Amino acid sequence: MKIELDKTYLVTTDHWFFAPDGRSYRAAFGTVNGIHSSEETLGIRTNAKSTNWYIELGRLTIAGCQIHYAVQTDECHMEEVLDYKVTEQGDCVKYTRPSDIFNAD
Repeated sequence: MKIELDKTYLVTTDHWFFAPDGRSYRAAFGTVNGIHSSEETLGIRTNAKSTNWYIELGRLTIAGCQIHYAVQTDECHMEEVLDYKVTEQGDCVKYTRPSDIFNAD
């Protein structure tokens, strides 16, 4: 699969990252605005031990070495997520939490 410019993608990363809103996320959804070299992105040419390409996804820039999956899709569920936790008493409690997907657009 080739990542195409001006299409929307759901991109999962190898590690949690901080987004512009200050929260941690594991994925981002947005429009691909560009795929750039390290020189274009950082202003320096990196060596073989560093990533040498970056994807501009909405208002995020993600290092190519951090991309785990990239799925082209026109929509993505980013609302609160129903989750469960077990209390010290052994009860299973439902709760909602924010999505792990950042809306980069």
